[in-house]
Amino acid sequence: MVPDLPASNIVFDFISCSALLIAAPASGQGKTTVVAALARLHARQGRRVTVFKCGPDFLDPQIHAFASGRPCQNLDLGMCGEADARWRLARAAKDSDLILIEGVMGLFDGQPSAADIAERFAIPVMALIDAGAMAQTFGAMAHGLATYRPGLPFAGVLANRVGSARHAEILKDSLPPGMGWFGALPKSGDSLPERHLGLLQAAEIDDLATRLDKLADALEASAGTTGNTQNSAVDLPKPVIFTAAPPPALPPLLAGQRIAIARDAAYGFIYPANLETLHSLGAELRFFSPVAGEPLPDCDAVWLPGGYPELHATALTENAPLWQALRTHVAAGKPLLAECGGMMSLFEEVVDKAGVAHRFAGLLPGRSMMQQRLAALGTQFAELPEGRLAGHTFHYSKSDSSLTPLAHATTPDGRPGEAIYRQERLTASYVHFYFPSNPEAVAALFKP
Repeated sequence: MVPDLPASNIVFDFISCSALLIAAPASGQGKTTVVAALARLHARQGRRVTVFKCGPDFLDPQIHAFASGRPCQNLDLGMCGEADARWRLARAAKDSDLILIEGVMGLFDGQPSAADIAERFAIPVMALIDAGAMAQTFGAMAHGLATYRPGLPFAGVLANRVGSARHAEILKDSLPPGMGWFGALPKSGDSLPERHLGLLQAAEIDDLATRLDKLADALEASAGTTGNTQNSAVDLPKPVIFTAAPPPALPPLLAGQRIAIARDAAYGFIYPANLETLHSLGAELRFFSPVAGEPLPDCDAVWLPGGYPELHATALTENAPLWQALRTHVAAGKPLLAECGGMMSLFEEVVDKAGVAHRFAGLLPGRSMMQQRLAALGTQFAELPEGRLAGHTFHYSKSDSSLTPLAHATTPDGRPGEAIYRQERLTASYVHFYFPSNPEAVAALFKP
């Protein structure tokens, strides 16, 4: 038994950094647009801004990374875990002037929720409310968000899609005494474009910089009319104290291993933390673009991430040398991990939303068919021979295969989840794995 140390011998290292978690009553209120605008506003003032996204999202972080000029990572107490979130926040606090965190869904939605992250790390919440169709009810909604959970650090509100200066005054006057007012954003046509899985990828929005600058300008103009310098979009929020936590020390299990990673408009669903994990394990990463017709790099293992292969079916089906190279790769007993869109690409056929069938790689028997509605969404855990991995599933397609699954992932409440297929060293599933959840298992997946 280890004896308790005297209090005088216990040393904690604390880091102070301004931070704000931007949440909303529901999805569709404009969180991503406003967080990106805030990041752009502060970054162009010369501040070092680090943005995080609550939940397992790939698209919003691309926008935030563009807006801030710095990588955006995910915080999710369910998939990533508290320890992972703690050291990533501490690392960001060391070299940032401001940490912005975009919530997920509504403030209290999900288990765990954005509110859980705010409470766990004492990060003040700025509630973003779409006020386009309300007046004094704005105050009631703000009051409810602030008081629903006692102890929630609540900084104030920002109104979105406001019709006029007078409308903004009505909204502000409706707030309970003492509640912070961050300003009001007018209705505009500068919202970010979307498709079925969410926003377009950052690289697909040609005028993204112009859109973000216009939104940042609107925030700056609004801040000048708040009449409250304690809560303004242009000012840094109060500092938050983070406890220093070093990143986990990983053994170089993949030292000398070359991993080829598809990365382009068809295969863009990559957690930055996954790339960090592979680097920390010692791997050499070689990126290539199947859509551009690039060949498979010389490698020991391959990763085909998720994305939109069905939207680039013509270019991908014409890249026959790539699929042949992958067949040769798998036949040689080398590892290949294919996730969601990556797995779809390995089937014999992919049917797009228009019902058009496209011949694909044929490394796996079966086909994937796009659906009009969401087919699956949520955190899942997979027990593989290499170890247990946490991940997330989010797709509009369904796949049929004659293969017997190696295993099925499970949901947090124990229900059966996605099928996981394996042939030789090829592992394929709809699950997007979060590599930091078990780096040793990831190393085993990729090591020849």
